[in-house]
Amino acid sequence: MNTKITNLKIEKLEDTKFVHPVKITFEQDGVAKSWEAVKSFDSVAILLYHEQKDAFLLVKQFRPPVYLNDKTKGFTFELCAGIVDKNKSLIEIAKEEIDEECGYDVPLEKIEKITSFYTNVGVSGGQQNLFFATINETMKIHSGGGINDEQIELIYIPFDDFKDFIYDESKAKTPGLMFSYYWFLENKSK
Repeated sequence: MNTKITNLKIEKLEDTKFVHPVKITFEQDGVAKSWEAVKSFDSVAILLYHEQKDAFLLVKQFRPPVYLNDKTKGFTFELCAGIVDKNKSLIEIAKEEIDEECGYDVPLEKIEKITSFYTNVGVSGGQQNLFFATINETMKIHSGGGINDEQIELIYIPFDDFKDFIYDESKAKTPGLMFSYYWFLENKSK
């Protein structure tokens, strides 16, 4: 498709800390259009496979926007993740998130980049950078759970149960989590 975007304007709607609502006006092939969006931070997410437990380590936390849309699913099962808001490399931010959220000290050379993709393209369009690391108990340095007032629960899903977990619609999950599982099957599975 060959379209022409002109007169693009971004209008700040309100001052916020992590996301910034905007109104974008533009012309597409001569037709005036507008779109409400949210400018947000890019992120990192890490699929963690615990080799001794033969399980994936996920985080479970309350997500107000999910609850806003479905009162039965406010708690989500996610990859260890965080926003890119520091002057550090993506892999260094991934390492910090593994420490803060999960309590494991994983050497940088043991963290592997999988790919990157855009999330929530109709609202924020942030780029998520997906990584993988194998962990074990020799790397455990504290109980995890996040920093400051984060309340993150660590959940181990056994490898043999993960496919059923992925398709269990009673548990709120992210597309990145589901994609990373299939990447693991194709690239790391025994």
